[in-house]
Amino acid sequence: MPADLAVIGLGPLGLPLAQAAVAAGITTLGYRTGDESGPLSAAELRRMLSGGFRPATDPAELGRVRTAVICAPTPRGADGGLDLTQVEAAARALAGQLRPHTTVILESPVLPGTTEEFLCPLLEKGSGLRAGRDFHLAYSPSRVDPGNRDVTPANTPKVIGGLTPACTESAAAFYGRLTDKVVRARGLREAETVQLLETNYRHVNIALVNEMAVLCHDLGVDLWDVLRCAETKPYGFQAFRPGPGVGGHGHPQDLTGTAGRGLRMVELARRVNSRMPRYVVQRAATLLNEHGKSARGARVLLLGVTYKPDLADLEGTPAEEIAVRLTGLGASVSYHDPHVPAWEVEGRPVPRADALYEAVADADLTILLQHHRTYDLQGLSVKAQLLLDTRGAAPTGAAHRL
Repeated sequence: MPADLAVIGLGPLGLPLAQAAVAAGITTLGYRTGDESGPLSAAELRRMLSGGFRPATDPAELGRVRTAVICAPTPRGADGGLDLTQVEAAARALAGQLRPHTTVILESPVLPGTTEEFLCPLLEKGSGLRAGRDFHLAYSPSRVDPGNRDVTPANTPKVIGGLTPACTESAAAFYGRLTDKVVRARGLREAETVQLLETNYRHVNIALVNEMAVLCHDLGVDLWDVLRCAETKPYGFQAFRPGPGVGGHGHPQDLTGTAGRGLRMVELARRVNSRMPRYVVQRAATLLNEHGKSARGARVLLLGVTYKPDLADLEGTPAEEIAVRLTGLGASVSYHDPHVPAWEVEGRPVPRADALYEAVADADLTILLQHHRTYDLQGLSVKAQLLLDTRGAAPTGAAHRL
């Protein structure tokens, strides 16, 4: 049965696209590139299926769509660069079925030049077709903010860059069915570089405010009050919040070795942010010591171990390194997270606290790593012997803040 759209890769990028397409009345095929999966409730899946969504396991079904969007994950590889293994698998699966006049769009986070130099040859070789002549090829940076209910595909402008002007217009026609605004980039590389800039912008600014957190603690300055005041400025400032580290699926890229140059600011930001778990553990050990306790043998409870609030996603979560370092100091580590029923760190299960308030009262130190909506921090701070708040979420004076 033909479909308007094939979403290839049903992880944190592809699943929201598939949901938006179904909601817009577009018959959609979902094809997995690996073991990726997004958090779908049974009710959400039923709604998608009734709206025209169909999971596919046979690559042959990809040959009966008008538009194919590749949303395969590109995790950080062993060399620190982006691993394109799943993008390659998606391209090979699609290429063997690709038909003339199909529009192929890449949304996976990639470096500039990837669509034309890596994806295009795979599609052309596998299909015998020519991009820009026989089929359309474009790139569109994914703009997904998991857990943000105010940001939807409809109200988020979509950037499009094609191999040719006709490719751009074909992709724009598709996305025009999903969003109120389509922004046309000059070409593929410009659209890919938009993704690079947006991702690095986040990491650089988080690094700045993380360094400010360390500085303000050393100076005895209330960083959270500084941020409260600074964000009243109506121009030239966007407030970011410090935290125990940076997780998620958007990895900073400094382009070292690309065109003979790199982005030194991004590499520095990556190093600053990667030090935050170590800093949190240092603060935890100091806090215990100041209250007559040693980290060795201390009962430490981690609250919220996902990388983002109100999500079940553990991708790149700094909680893992924090748990490892605390255990290395001899602490007894447990956790609570309403979205994570079981958690392993370095192949070992971490004990889960089922009775939250009893666990907080029993712990020598409770560390808030992620502020889930269900946490009543006023009530928890009353129960806690010591509470280290890495998110600035507890009421003033109720906890020791990062």
